[in-house]
Amino acid sequence: MLSSIESLGPGRAWGLWLITESEPDLSYLSFESSPDDILHPQKRLEWLAGRALIKALVEHIGLSYEGLRKDEFGKPFLKTHPHSISLSHSYPYVAAQIDAEQPVGIDVEQVRAKLASVGPRVLSPEEVADAGDNNVKLCIYWCAKEALYKIHGKRNVMFTDHLRIQPFELADQGRLTGLIDLSPVKTNVNLRYRVTKEYVLVYTEAAH
Repeated sequence: MLSSIESLGPGRAWGLWLITESEPDLSYLSFESSPDDILHPQKRLEWLAGRALIKALVEHIGLSYEGLRKDEFGKPFLKTHPHSISLSHSYPYVAAQIDAEQPVGIDVEQVRAKLASVGPRVLSPEEVADAGDNNVKLCIYWCAKEALYKIHGKRNVMFTDHLRIQPFELADQGRLTGLIDLSPVKTNVNLRYRVTKEYVLVYTEAAH
């Protein structure tokens, strides 16, 4: 079911979907069928819920939804509109963002103990030190790096070196300062995060 949609300005919004439906119900809501090559039942539900959520976001900003396509790197795009979109899955949650003017990245994750072992492989030493043994903070860093990766949209990046997040004070919600560092090209990105009992969410802040 559609959990929430939050507007970020004209042509900008993000949303969250909590999967409670069956596959036939999600097919009806998204007007699509899950591809035959997706075999895992949860992945099929995530695929359909992602389309249903993007459809809801597109209609929320006053446009008609005509489906998605993917580029050579697997990044999704709308078939009939130039807006940037981003999708994230962490069963039973699906998150999505849409923006008429700037590239966006969104990521939703659930806090798990395994993040402690994953952290050093994707975080810089400074980020590891800032997160310490706090799994919530590790999860925010992980989500933020995933959001930067989706904004970049290509595969020639190392999470530890090319995607940076400045240290931050942990709260239930807040802002993050990110950097996509592919010297000589460097792109600053402002992000927002939210922490709930069920998940951590990071999304792109609207440019000002």
